[in-house]
Amino acid sequence: MRGLLFISVFLAAGVSAAAQAPPDTVGMYGEKRDSLAASVVQASAPGNFRSRGSVGSVEVITSSGLYKMACCNLADSFENSASVSVGYTDAVTGARQIRLLGQSGIYTQMLDETRPTMRGIGGIFGLNHIPSQWLESIKTSKGVSSVLDDNEAITGQINLEYRKPMDEKPLFLQASVMSDTRADLNVVSSLQPGRNSRLGTVMMGHISGNFVDFDHNGDGFLDDPRGLVAAAGNRWRYESPSGVLWHFGANAVYDRSRGGQMPSMGESRWKSSVENLSLGGYAKMGVPLSADLSRNFAVVADYTYHELRGRFGAAFWHAGQHSAFVNLLFQHYVSDVHHYTLGLSETFDAFSQFFNGARKDAILSNAGLFGEYTFTPSHRFTMIAALRADWYYCDGVKVTPRLTLRWEPWEQLVLRANGGRGLRHAFPLADNIGVLSTSKFHDAEAIGMHLLEDAWTFGGSLSWYLPFDKSGKTVLSFDYFHTRFTEQGIWDNSERDYRFYSLSSVAATGQKAYSYAHNFQVDLSSEPLRGFTLAATFRYTDARQTRIGRESDIKPMTSLWKGVINLQYATAMRKWIFDLTLSVNGPCKVWEFMEAGYKNGYTPVYPLLFAQVTKRFRGFDLYIGGENLTNFTQRNPIIHASDPWDGRFDASCIWGPLMGAKVYAGVRFTLWKI
Repeated sequence: MRGLLFISVFLAAGVSAAAQAPPDTVGMYGEKRDSLAASVVQASAPGNFRSRGSVGSVEVITSSGLYKMACCNLADSFENSASVSVGYTDAVTGARQIRLLGQSGIYTQMLDETRPTMRGIGGIFGLNHIPSQWLESIKTSKGVSSVLDDNEAITGQINLEYRKPMDEKPLFLQASVMSDTRADLNVVSSLQPGRNSRLGTVMMGHISGNFVDFDHNGDGFLDDPRGLVAAAGNRWRYESPSGVLWHFGANAVYDRSRGGQMPSMGESRWKSSVENLSLGGYAKMGVPLSADLSRNFAVVADYTYHELRGRFGAAFWHAGQHSAFVNLLFQHYVSDVHHYTLGLSETFDAFSQFFNGARKDAILSNAGLFGEYTFTPSHRFTMIAALRADWYYCDGVKVTPRLTLRWEPWEQLVLRANGGRGLRHAFPLADNIGVLSTSKFHDAEAIGMHLLEDAWTFGGSLSWYLPFDKSGKTVLSFDYFHTRFTEQGIWDNSERDYRFYSLSSVAATGQKAYSYAHNFQVDLSSEPLRGFTLAATFRYTDARQTRIGRESDIKPMTSLWKGVINLQYATAMRKWIFDLTLSVNGPCKVWEFMEAGYKNGYTPVYPLLFAQVTKRFRGFDLYIGGENLTNFTQRNPIIHASDPWDGRFDASCIWGPLMGAKVYAGVRFTLWKI
């Protein structure tokens, strides 16, 4: 209960402070005007759209897009996207992970309003810990992007924009319940106390959980772990009379879950229990250095502590992580044509891990010096050239070059190109928590293994705004991206062994060592009739990776293709909204020891159907919907479920849904400022 007690005190303190503080109005100074994800989202914007004005390939999910799903948390927010796929890491813990450009989500940098977040241990359950109703929008940038936020983006960035302190919504409430008893409640309040407009705060609270045991497939294991998540956040904005702008805030998350075999299996059953506690705070300061705001200085500081205590059958893992990020930036808008940013940053992580009695401590840090130059000779062409040099505590100096181009040869056509290097530290267990939901992982030394992963990504896109639609709402887009690793951590699964090694270890055996992915995507969006929107996407991935002693180089458990169609119809004044999403998920190659149970060693193609109807009243919405209405589930997701203490037990081989059809109902209430 310590986490729940802390969050209650945290929210109470935020309410008390807001009641006593003075006021605010001014817009955000210091927003990155050259941001690769720069866009302005209006209230009438579609749920998902391609940002036309962005320099890079950016997909935006707006608040209306977040309303399309039950959307209890961030993991539920990508069902309409073929770019980003979300799946379970295993069939026991409930941890979720995204995929982008054919690679695991660990290679996609997660940002909290441009601050790196969900790193290391915090990334295991991070998608479950961020309530989607706290968010204003989600911006997904494909490929490498700005070096201003560190250099960990290899396949892309996902930037989360939260509800703002200056929103004129003193109260927002959302509650929903699903047929599997999963329920959630969100409360958000944006206040501008006092008579002037210089101060604003937003307070956010969340609680969710599921409270009934289900075992629909009869394998003796809970289909979804029982658990409780409580989260609180408090963010402030203050602009001083001198023009200095402050943003600061804090957040807390407490999460506990219990999974494994059903209680009816007795005291000797295989059990999973995980407890997460996360505390964090940040501060951002923007200082204008000239009256016209052409020169400014900014400081960003962020700190997070995350603690995880887990039991997985006979294995125990207790991990703690202190993370800090500091960024100093100087920006100079020389003219409309030339703009540059210079900066210094430091990223620091201190880990303490206990695994089955063995302790592994590590300190990983890098200090960087960077510069980014933007050249915009006209509204039709933009170039962003960036260079960054980082000193890594254990690996010396690494240089990260990046280049992004946008060219609009004529009004209906936008071309983009992007390329560069990305680097990240591997966190072996945090990167693949699913190995603990097996009886095969015996290498405790891998937990403390230090590895700096290194990759290059190149690609681009073509967006054609079809000329027959004068509104510009009919867009056909093509994407291609290629990612190639020069060093990477590899998890290799066999019938009785789960091993972790590096790509360079493959080369040391005399094998040809490589790891790469080609990713192709085509999108079509249109509004053929007033109030009726259509979005269709198809993505194809060719991912290859060599492993020690393996003949096939096809990367296991990676979907070859996915197609998504979303249809939405809204009546006049959007009083009624009808939404339907169909996705068809292509096959993936299974691990070699599983091939006998699958035709040609590939999983079957399967469809997923989502539907929702919303009735809007003045100030509140009622909605009902369904998920996975095709009722498709992965057959026998747990290998050797009948004897989990057997050396072949494995709950990590997940490629499809674990739960069948679910229905839900919810309500949203918004009180507007008068």
